[in-house]
Amino acid sequence: MSLTRKSFLHLAGAAALAMGFGATSAAAQEVTLSLHHFLPAQANVPKLVLDVWADNVEEASGGRIKVDRYPSMQLGGKPPELMDQAIDGVADVVWTVVGYSPGRYPSTEVFELPFMMTEAGAGPVSRAYWEMFETHMKDTEFSDVHILGTWVHGPGMLHTNKEVKTPADMAGLKIRGGSRSINTFLNKLGATPVGMPVPAVPEGLSKGVIDGTTIPWEVTAALKVPELVSNHTEFSGVSLYTLTFVLAMNKDRYESLPADLQKVIDDNSGLEFSVFAGTTQQGADGPARDAAVARGNNIVTVEGDAVQAWRDAAQPIYDEWVADMDAKGKDGQALIDEARALIAKYSAE
Repeated sequence: MSLTRKSFLHLAGAAALAMGFGATSAAAQEVTLSLHHFLPAQANVPKLVLDVWADNVEEASGGRIKVDRYPSMQLGGKPPELMDQAIDGVADVVWTVVGYSPGRYPSTEVFELPFMMTEAGAGPVSRAYWEMFETHMKDTEFSDVHILGTWVHGPGMLHTNKEVKTPADMAGLKIRGGSRSINTFLNKLGATPVGMPVPAVPEGLSKGVIDGTTIPWEVTAALKVPELVSNHTEFSGVSLYTLTFVLAMNKDRYESLPADLQKVIDDNSGLEFSVFAGTTQQGADGPARDAAVARGNNIVTVEGDAVQAWRDAAQPIYDEWVADMDAKGKDGQALIDEARALIAKYSAE
């Protein structure tokens, strides 16, 4: 009997120990976050930016945070609904184009104005964007979400089914634009702006719904754009336009995390992450451009004095945007001046 009892107590102790280990293991993954976005998983931003962020958060949390990734709108809805999904808690974290909600976050548009980006590229602009986000947008326009990162892509350009060299060449073309500012500019150039999310571009091109699109080089490979059009127009030393992005988290979800896990999120977000994201996204431009060159596509580089004709055509966009901001109670010219000064400052570093 004593052996039996001893054996039972030993087994009971082992079971209790196992249950203890089980409880520890369960606690090791106490938070699961859903990350939702609109691009295929193999595209550059998910692969080179979003997955890196998620992997770093998981590792830094010691396995206590798990990030489930949902590309291509797998949680449902359409890309323009992503911000509301973050606000409403449909997804814990979303990555989206701010311009999918035209006019909703007006201060971000200062970075989307034509030719705001200089040859220094997305890194300095993303740094300026984060600084102005903290100063002008965090507690106002974005007060209903917890923003983890703000950045822009590399130089925006044109991909068309006919050669485009001058503003006059745009007349009559149906062009997909990604923001309110670029759509206004397209209209000024005599083109017809067509609003559609990035994932709809291949079908739009193949069916002739659009004659071209405005996107940076890096995303052309995932969308197979060089196979659908054979003309690409880029600008030397400047960017035709750029788009603003945010990585946004549901505010209640963030605030519900214990302080140490909030710190994990904070340590992997913010200014340095934003600069990393913008720089990394632009870094993928080169290989995508090389692929178009390898196909024998026609790449037009607008340079020198020829750029000025495009700049002149864009000036009314600035004037109208300033007037629109002023009507909203914001000093539009002050935002432009501040953005330019910060971009120049960080470009020189």
